[in-house]
Amino acid sequence: MRGNAIAEKSMEFAVRVLKLSSYLRREKHEYELASQILRSGTSIGANIREAEYGHSRNDFLAKMQIALKEASETMYWLALLHRGGILTEEEYSSISHDCEELLKMLVSITKRTKEKQ
Repeated sequence: MRGNAIAEKSMEFAVRVLKLSSYLRREKHEYELASQILRSGTSIGANIREAEYGHSRNDFLAKMQIALKEASETMYWLALLHRGGILTEEEYSSISHDCEELLKMLVSITKRTKEKQ
C-alpha cells in the first residue's frame, strides 16, 4: 500500500470515519447514521485494495467504480449529519474535504481506465 496515494488516503479517511462513528455513538447517541457512515466510509478503501489485485482491467475498473459509489454515499451521510445539526460546520468541512479529494481521485482513475480500454 505504501507509495499508492489513493490507498494511503483512503486508509487515513477510513480511520477518520472510524473515529467519527465512535464519536457519533458515544457523544451524540446516533447509532443508525454512525453505522451507515462507518460502512460506506470504510468500504472505499476496501474496494481500492481489492482493485489493486484485480484479475483484469475490467475487474480493476469495477472495484474502483464501487469505491467511487461508496465515496459518493459517504458524502451524502456527511451532508445529512451536517444539515441535521449533528456535525458542526467545522467538523463537516474537515472530513467532507477529505472525502471530496477521494471522490476527485476516483473519478480521475475511473475516467483514465475507461479511456485505456
